[in-house]
Amino acid sequence: MKFSGPLDELKRRTEEALAMGGEEKLAARRESGQLNARERLDILLDAGSFIESGMFARGIRPETRGKTPADAKVAGYGTISGRNVAVVSNDFTVLGASSSAINGKKIRHIRETATSRGMPLIFLGESAGSRMPDRMGGAGRAMLGQDPFEYLRSRKTPWVSALLGNCYGSSTWYSCMADFAVMRKGATMAVASSRVTSIAINQKVDPEELGGWRLHSETTGLVDVVVDTDQQALEIIRRFLSYLPSHAGETPPRCPVPEGSDETGEAVLEALPESRTAVYDVRAIIRSITDLDSFFELKARFGKSITTGLARIDGYSVGVIANNPKFKGGAIDIDAMRKATSFMVLCDSYNIPIVFLVDQPGFLIGVDSEKRWAPGRIMNWMNALSLVSVPKISVIMRKSYGQAYLNMGGGKNSHEVLAWPTADLGFVDPALGVHMLHKLKREDDPERFDALLADIRQDSSAWSLAALYETQAIIDPRHTRKTLKGLLKVHLGEGFVGQHALANWPTSY
Repeated sequence: MKFSGPLDELKRRTEEALAMGGEEKLAARRESGQLNARERLDILLDAGSFIESGMFARGIRPETRGKTPADAKVAGYGTISGRNVAVVSNDFTVLGASSSAINGKKIRHIRETATSRGMPLIFLGESAGSRMPDRMGGAGRAMLGQDPFEYLRSRKTPWVSALLGNCYGSSTWYSCMADFAVMRKGATMAVASSRVTSIAINQKVDPEELGGWRLHSETTGLVDVVVDTDQQALEIIRRFLSYLPSHAGETPPRCPVPEGSDETGEAVLEALPESRTAVYDVRAIIRSITDLDSFFELKARFGKSITTGLARIDGYSVGVIANNPKFKGGAIDIDAMRKATSFMVLCDSYNIPIVFLVDQPGFLIGVDSEKRWAPGRIMNWMNALSLVSVPKISVIMRKSYGQAYLNMGGGKNSHEVLAWPTADLGFVDPALGVHMLHKLKREDDPERFDALLADIRQDSSAWSLAALYETQAIIDPRHTRKTLKGLLKVHLGEGFVGQHALANWPTSY
């Protein structure tokens, strides 16, 4: 056969690269239930669509060149549901997927191609951090900072990160910059490993406490969704991307509406208690006004008094920001403020209209809130909301008190404000208002207290708001989905692309 020598060499080197860190390490992963870097791509991408970039890359130092197939990061392009994506999958079987001079070039090339060609970028993280020999001394310093845009997050295309093992160094950085992060239980994410941290602070450090899933899903809010297996994480990534466009210059794909989606109106009344002080889970209402099985919650364990998530209404992708009285009575705490602001950044960056579902008694105030910068968080939210250019529709279901009325899209902070007849507007709870205005408690004079309370409630009703044209419509709660469908068609037209003023908003703050 012609060219048998070069072709045999290609075959041999390809087999070397596909062997990754060797059968012993791959077998150990199989036994532990962890997929390897290439198996993850087989599940994530459409079958047969992967085009690899840099299969024959090797570590730059002589002592590592012979044991670094693909230099520990499997990179390239493929499709998800027929749409192009760019991927970097860390191969922990090769020197712990440590970051090096050469695989850093691979990441840069894939990232630049994704940005310039309008593709989502997906990082499948598992990394020991920097490869120390490459990073030591002056030569190691020269590796850093050669790409001035390495940490620029301009949100021209969606970035997604999966934390699927021990993630330190670049795996951590890219997760913190991503639009969406999913974490497998048992994985960790931190600046450095627990071993390195223990040495640095001369104290034993538990890996889970340092950077486990509970920390990042419940305390830091850096993780959006937690899963049990690699397979679940990869399926979650596919689902997340289905709500987003491939790049900021196009609209999200519109999907078929599942049968039965328009038959859920009565479920709204079933979910909403008749008592204005009774709590409920707003997610039941979200599911009753969105397309069947389309609600995809983000940061469910963090800032629980606000529920955020992607969904579809009449096939359109929408973002939902909803007060959830099940937690803290719906009072908006510091974590909920951060959660709502970051979610608005996501929606505005990728042309996803926002629906506010409002039932909040105001911000959770107190010494701890002030120490955690509550006024700044509130104004961060308002600043971001003022820059949001995608259509915003606010539905006032029950309470909407104080400054938070504006944060939840009240007044001109939404393009359309709807109210249910159950809406309760005011600065504070009416009973507290009687006490504040008249220095009167019910036990002091029940008859006078009830009369004053009735006056305040009437002035704070949906009808009072409608008379001032501060709400464009008062609707039967059962007609919410129908009304939203009509308004989305009005405001999205043939295809809405926003101004993206939030594209450079900090990824965490």
